[in-house]
Amino acid sequence: MTNDAVQWSVADHQYMARAVELAWRGLYTTEPNPRVGCVVVRDGKVIGEGFHRIAGEGHAEVNALQAVADSETTAVGATAYVTLEPCSHFGKTPPCAEALVEARVAEVVIGMVDPNPQVSGRGIARLEAAGIKVRTGLLTGDAEALNPGFNKRMRAQRPFVRLKLAASLDGRTAMASGESQWITGPQARQDVQRLRARSSALITGIGSILQDDSALTVRAEQLGLAEAEVISQRQPLRVVLDSQGRMPATAKILRQPGKTLVVSQASCPAYFSQLASSQDTSAELEWLQLAGKGAGIDLQVLLTELAKRQCNEVLVETGATLAGSFIGQGLVDELVLYQAMTLLGSEARSLVALPLQKMNQQRRLTLTDSRVLGNDIRLTLTPVETDTAE
Repeated sequence: MTNDAVQWSVADHQYMARAVELAWRGLYTTEPNPRVGCVVVRDGKVIGEGFHRIAGEGHAEVNALQAVADSETTAVGATAYVTLEPCSHFGKTPPCAEALVEARVAEVVIGMVDPNPQVSGRGIARLEAAGIKVRTGLLTGDAEALNPGFNKRMRAQRPFVRLKLAASLDGRTAMASGESQWITGPQARQDVQRLRARSSALITGIGSILQDDSALTVRAEQLGLAEAEVISQRQPLRVVLDSQGRMPATAKILRQPGKTLVVSQASCPAYFSQLASSQDTSAELEWLQLAGKGAGIDLQVLLTELAKRQCNEVLVETGATLAGSFIGQGLVDELVLYQAMTLLGSEARSLVALPLQKMNQQRRLTLTDSRVLGNDIRLTLTPVETDTAE
């Protein structure tokens, strides 16, 4: 195995870039599996392509090899470019490393090694044991970007946390009365739907439910995507933090397709029984009691629990208090801010509840992307780890 960058040719980069492009096609549908793409090349010609489309179905390598077979050619002696190390274990599908061995490819080029410490390197070892040449480390950054949640869960045993906020130009999220619909326009709201669709779970606080009666669903008609109906069939897990059991039995979120997890700090069996008995028989409702931290749920414990449930990317859509808690505890991996071209005034509610007193307590962010959505701007930012000591 080698990751010597000087050995990468222009063609190598082109084929791996194509594999990355293919992998992105599974953005909304591979959950909880990683997004993976594969390109099979022989004699300088692409003879098969594939990507992991839906969890439980064929992986990228298997689909690419099937494309080779469908074209009535063979992968013998070919090179396979794959964004993630081929799996070596049996899950819902057979191991991809074995499929490559059986296809008798001559070489496999890998974007990144599997981040799961329990399986990392095993796929490579199986390939090399069969006499297949393996090279790793081509366009690793692009391969990493495909699966921020899967990588985070494998390496840190918690999901990738994305915090979504919407605010006016003067940093306000709602009027003093709580009225907030709508600050942003339809294109920004469509973009939020797509963030939901790629997420494993959506987290909100009971305050947002009581104020807005949010449904927190992925709606096909608002996605604006070709496979919207297929995508919306998988609804992210809805997680409501309700420390003291205040969820009303009439809440809209309890009557949506998919599963809702109500998380309480206090022991609320009677309260949950009331909620459950009020639901239709088709409703999927679960109650979970977790340790508290101060007046609320321990967010670290919550994220660990979600990782155990195979949640990769988590989208936090909530009010200023819970948003401030996620930021204050250093649990936000990415912040997506939709900024509307409007002013709500000094009486309106602020963006986050983050009671900082000194300049050296400020939380700096790095802008990684900005784009215009209609008359709104979307800013994508990552927290900067700084030494705030005086």
